[in-house]
Amino acid sequence: MNDIIKMCCTLRAGSEKLALHSANQKNKALAEVIASIDSNRKEILAANAIDVDKAIASGTKESLVDRLRLTTQRLDGILDSIRIIIEQTDPVGQCVSGWITPNGLRITQKRVPLGVAAIIYESRPNVTVDAFALAYKSGNAILLRGSSSALESNKALVKAIKQGLSTSNGTLVTGVPEAIELACSGSRDEVDAILNATGYIDVVLPRGGSQLIKMVVEKARVPVIETGSGVCHLFVDESADLNMATDIAENAKLQRPGVCNAIETLLVHRAVAEKFLPLLEERFAGKAQFRCDLESLSLIKSFAEKNGRKDCVVAATEEDFGCEFLDNILVIKIVSGVEEAVSYINSHNTHHSESIVTKNLENATLFQRCVDAACVYVNASTRFTDGGEFGFGAELGISTQKLHARGPMGLTALTTTKYFIEGEGQIR
Repeated sequence: MNDIIKMCCTLRAGSEKLALHSANQKNKALAEVIASIDSNRKEILAANAIDVDKAIASGTKESLVDRLRLTTQRLDGILDSIRIIIEQTDPVGQCVSGWITPNGLRITQKRVPLGVAAIIYESRPNVTVDAFALAYKSGNAILLRGSSSALESNKALVKAIKQGLSTSNGTLVTGVPEAIELACSGSRDEVDAILNATGYIDVVLPRGGSQLIKMVVEKARVPVIETGSGVCHLFVDESADLNMATDIAENAKLQRPGVCNAIETLLVHRAVAEKFLPLLEERFAGKAQFRCDLESLSLIKSFAEKNGRKDCVVAATEEDFGCEFLDNILVIKIVSGVEEAVSYINSHNTHHSESIVTKNLENATLFQRCVDAACVYVNASTRFTDGGEFGFGAELGISTQKLHARGPMGLTALTTTKYFIEGEGQIR
C-alpha cells in the first residue's frame, strides 16, 4: 500500500505540473516519446519475447498469446496512434457552454483534467502506450497496472516513455516524467491498494475480462469507469444480403477472436437459415467450432459432415448462450424476427457492440433504437468498435456504462468540467 501511495503522490505532483502545459508542450513531449519508443524497439521486442515465451510455455491459448504479442508492425501501429493523438484537438480548456446571468456574472463551463487516473488491465502491452498517451494529452497523470503476463513488455515500454519525457531541450525537460508510473511488483496487493486509494486516485478503469471488471466494480472505493467484456452478437435478418452477412460474420469472429469486439453469438432469421447456414459453414471451413441450438444444428450438421468437419458442429449448452469465449467458438441460434433478436440480445449481452445485417430500413431502425449497447451497427462488423477505428487514435477501453462516458473512450473521457465565474463585485 505504501508503495502505491508514494507513486500516487508523485503522480499528483506530475498532474499539477502537467495542468500548466499548453497543447503545444504536450504534443512536443509525445513526439519525444515516439522517438524514444522507436529507438528502443530492439529492447522492447526482446522483453515482449520473454513474456510471449512464458505464455506459450504455460499453455495459454493462441488467441490470448496473440493479444500479448508485439511485432515491428504492431509497434508501428502504436506509434501511429500517438501521432493521431498529437493531431487531435486538446480538450483541456474547451468551452462547453457560457452565459451571463441577469446580475452580470459571466459563467463559463470548461473542460479540465480529472487529475490522477489508474488503469488495471490484462495482457495487451499496447494498452500501456495508448492509456499513457490519452492521459497525457488530456492533462492527466496515470498509474498503470498491467497483468503479470505482460510485465517485461510493460517495463520496457514505460522505461522508453519516461526516457522520452525526460528529454532535455537546453536546460529544460521537454515533458513531465512524473506523469506516468507502473505498478510492477506483480502482487495482487497492488490492485487492492489502487482500489482503496481514496484521495490519491481520481478514477480507475478496469480493462480486461469479465472477472477483472466485476472485481474492480465490486471492490473499488475510488470512482470507476466501467469497461465491459464483449459478448457481442450479429443478427442476420430476413432481408439480408447473405454474401455480405457471411463476410461480416467471418470478419467479426475470425479476424481476432481473442478481442472484446469479436462476436460470440450469431442470430439467424428462420426464413433465411436454410440458405445462409451452408454458406457460413463453407466459408468458415472448420476454422471455428459452431455451438448450435437444436434448430440450427439440424440445418448445418449434415453440411459439416459432408465436408469432413463433423467435430466442428456441436449442440450448444445453456451455459454457451451469453458466454464470452475469446476463442474460435461461435454460438448459432435461430430466431423468428428482429423483435426476438433484440429481446435475446438485451437479455444476454454485455452492452458492448451489436450488429444487424438487413436491407429493411424499418428493422434497422428498430434494432438500433431498441438494442441496449454502446455501439449498434447496421451492415458492418462489430470489429470497428475501437478508438483507432473511430478516429480517436487510441482508446482507454470500451465503456459499457451510461454515465460520464460510453463506447470507445478517447481524450474527452478523461476530462470533467469546471465552472469559471467572473464578476464585478456582485453580492447575493
